[in-house]
Amino acid sequence: MSMTTEAAYRPDRIILVRHGESEGNIDDGIYETVPDHRLKMTARGREQVIETGRKLRELLGDESVRIWASPYVRTRQTAELLDLGVPMEDVRLEPRLREQDWANFQDPVKVAREKKLRNDYGHFWYRFTDGESGADVYDRVSTFLESLHRNFYDPRMARNVVLVTHGLTMRLFCMRWFYWSVEYFESISNPPNGHFVVLVKQPDQSYRLAEPFEQWNPSVIPTARERLSWEGS
Repeated sequence: MSMTTEAAYRPDRIILVRHGESEGNIDDGIYETVPDHRLKMTARGREQVIETGRKLRELLGDESVRIWASPYVRTRQTAELLDLGVPMEDVRLEPRLREQDWANFQDPVKVAREKKLRNDYGHFWYRFTDGESGADVYDRVSTFLESLHRNFYDPRMARNVVLVTHGLTMRLFCMRWFYWSVEYFESISNPPNGHFVVLVKQPDQSYRLAEPFEQWNPSVIPTARERLSWEGS
């Protein structure tokens, strides 16, 4: 099948949604007794997602939607509360969209020490003891993208793809999609809980971000190619 045929089924938008605020976002100590994948959203997190769902429904109207979600409890809760007209049995749970693995039950003191080391070493390269580095997450996101692109050959492909995932995974997805440098990746922030970013299909079948990520380190100047991720040529 030709690339022209594939392009005909590419969705108009690819939307990345970060889960709403979770128990772990407000209490690091919970990781000592509850596995990361079982953490639930807080009441505030649910409110964030309900508002995000309202914004997305306004954006999408009656257009078709296909949803992939990390299988963590908080991301499944998010996918359901978005209320985008996709029954939960039709949401595709995708382990490759999960959070960065920081090991199993976590000692908050040890994790705080490792996070400081990560800041010094680099978020992309630093591997948590018994866990993953950003580079490891990048690799599994890359394999997910291969699977996602195979869906673009399907004439039944929805006009909108929604990926419900985690902050770091969102950044790494875009780094892989747009071929950003490690330096630029490390200069941008995770979107806040419950927020979303939109990749919009262009007339030439490429995608651009509707808005760039917030950059916490403006001393890193994106290259002209990196700026094309959100600016017109």
